[in-house]
Amino acid sequence: MAKHKKFSFTKPNLKKIIHLKSDKSQENDVADTSINSFNTIEVLIIIIVSITFGIVVGVSLSFFRDEYRGEKVSNSLQELITVYQNILNSYYKNIDEKDLADAAIDGMMSSLDDPYSTYMDEENTETFNETVDGSYVGIGITITVDKNGDFSILDVANDSPAEKAKIKKGDVIIDIDGKELDGVSLDEVTTMVKGKEGSKLSLTILRDGKKIKKTVSRGSIDLVSVNSQVYALNNGNAGYISISSFAANTYKQFKKELKKVEDKNIMSLIIDVRSNPGGHLSQTKKILELFIKKNKVLYQVEFKGNKTKIKDQTKTFRSYPVVILVNSSSASASEILAAAFKDSYTNVTILGETTYGKGTVQTAYSLSDGSSLKYTTERWLTPKGKWIDGKGVTPDKEVLLTDEYLENPIAENDLQLQSALDILKKDAS
Repeated sequence: MAKHKKFSFTKPNLKKIIHLKSDKSQENDVADTSINSFNTIEVLIIIIVSITFGIVVGVSLSFFRDEYRGEKVSNSLQELITVYQNILNSYYKNIDEKDLADAAIDGMMSSLDDPYSTYMDEENTETFNETVDGSYVGIGITITVDKNGDFSILDVANDSPAEKAKIKKGDVIIDIDGKELDGVSLDEVTTMVKGKEGSKLSLTILRDGKKIKKTVSRGSIDLVSVNSQVYALNNGNAGYISISSFAANTYKQFKKELKKVEDKNIMSLIIDVRSNPGGHLSQTKKILELFIKKNKVLYQVEFKGNKTKIKDQTKTFRSYPVVILVNSSSASASEILAAAFKDSYTNVTILGETTYGKGTVQTAYSLSDGSSLKYTTERWLTPKGKWIDGKGVTPDKEVLLTDEYLENPIAENDLQLQSALDILKKDAS
């Protein structure tokens, strides 16, 4: 089941493999000394059985060496596997082997007492991967349930299969692949729209009272995690870039949007990571390298007491004023970005609320059945060596949002954004 070498539970019983290894020479001796007491047919059968046995043992031992890299299996691991096999073989009810293995993995992850180390089933893994990869396979529509209970298309992604098929915002989906949607949930409809890349999807939609048939080929859709715009100030333009998450394609999108605003002669920049839960550390690092000078520390990582400083190794940097917008839901990679600017960039203001306070880094590993593990592998520290776990990054200027913005979230009501623009007016004057 598992590709990860340390969590392989459905392979041959390791204790049995050890016994076979120690008894292999004895089995061969018996075959050699007894050959004269059998007839020709029996000898052939013994030879075939011996060859088969040798292959099985050889493959098993090869697997054992690959899985454990020649290391001696600990007594604790042997006991765990023995219990696993005993339950499968001796429990009075039939036990599903996969369910038992899943429970064992889940139990190990739970024993870590770490909210960020989890075992995810296939469905949750798929959702997680879509988020961190920044893409999914579908046709590029956002579906909602309207006031009439119909499945209405809320948005159509640019350059998506749906847009190319001339599906429009406001269209109502009546059936999918000939199946009517009465009594079907929104999650089920979303699942029906997804599928393998290149596969075809048949939709019947209702538009202006008319039924229209559409056939669409599913494709890979990039999730947009970066948006930008430019604000005209009385002392020059200010760029604004929001990052909703650090997916695998976020740096590419950020670089594109940064060029777009810089082509409009900005004098300063706002980077908005409010409510950004984090994501790929590599993407955060690449974005920081666009701004911070060579050999400056971006952040530190600590593994079992050993600290490593991660420095900028690029020649690229910027020096114009930057404001980083944060709130209490800015977490993980967002906090790494804010802390790096705070400690290693010369002209920056961190504005908003104290951040979430997550100071650890996780590694995700996919298992062969579609499930996955996500577990903590390092602590991260600010460039100056501070661990912000449970504390967060404190803003240079604390600004809270008003009820007016929460009721009507537009730029004019966004006190944090307006405060950032006020700071940039003064800095550039």
